[in-house]
Amino acid sequence: MMRWGGIVAFGLGLMALTACTQTSPPQTTPISSTPPKARATEPAPIAPIVVQPTVQDDALRTYYKRLENDLLTRGLLRTDGGGPDTPFTDTQLTRNFVRIALFDEYVSDARGLRATPTESKLRRWDQPVRMSVEFGEGTSAEQRVKDRANVARYANRLSRISGLSITQTDVNPNYYVLFLNENDRLNSEARLREIVPGIAPSSVRAILGLPRDQLCIVVAFSEQGRSDYSKAVAVVRDEHSDLMRQSCIHEELAQGLGLANDSPAARPSIFNDDEEFGLLTTHDELLLKMLYDRRLTSGMTAEQATPIAKIIATELTGGSAS
Repeated sequence: MMRWGGIVAFGLGLMALTACTQTSPPQTTPISSTPPKARATEPAPIAPIVVQPTVQDDALRTYYKRLENDLLTRGLLRTDGGGPDTPFTDTQLTRNFVRIALFDEYVSDARGLRATPTESKLRRWDQPVRMSVEFGEGTSAEQRVKDRANVARYANRLSRISGLSITQTDVNPNYYVLFLNENDRLNSEARLREIVPGIAPSSVRAILGLPRDQLCIVVAFSEQGRSDYSKAVAVVRDEHSDLMRQSCIHEELAQGLGLANDSPAARPSIFNDDEEFGLLTTHDELLLKMLYDRRLTSGMTAEQATPIAKIIATELTGGSAS
């Protein structure tokens, strides 16, 4: 998320690198509403595409596949959502919520992004999310169908959990999910400026200059002087294979809803640098429920939100002992 007035959130990194982060981008005027849950639209038919991978594409695909295999060999990138081995209490859930929803891991300046944990304000969408999926020239027709279906299913899940209207549509979208290979991403500046007029140079640099060890990124934007989001752009590397691709979709799309930071104490969670979990967990679902609870409002400080978050966490966990 970036200069509009938003945040920057990076996805899975290499071991110690953060799984996602945030900073502040440009901004527009959102429409406040609490719409009903909605279903994502079915993807439109896609014309056949002839893909000619470059040597660089092949090298990156090999690199990321080896990384995925290494993580799996080490018992990481779990897809079970957590279980008896990962218990947590209401106190832990509250602490994790405050750290993940009310702090930024990165700040943006003239030189780019710096890892500087900074207290922020509560940020979320106060208007319906209209999610559009786009692809670079390097993405095959078959992969496009799979990616659209995966995003649609996950958008429905996020909507059910949060109560926020999230639909997949190309009509007046405000949340863009881009699947780009290295060449497509490096040539995406013009498209980024179309999507976010007036986008800050730091936001463009964060996407164009994405290091190899950062697997995906989301940049969310708020209108000037506001804390609620009005636009977001998530970028997933097209070189990823299925599981890493799913991990990026799960983490970045959720972070783009307002869970911007990571915490080493959060478990079971994808909002943790250790990469133990690859897909959204039961713990993370509760974080989303807390974020979109009507007792909390966009712009709240950590001091204002914490006692309310504690009440909600206790309700959600059944008052488990701390």
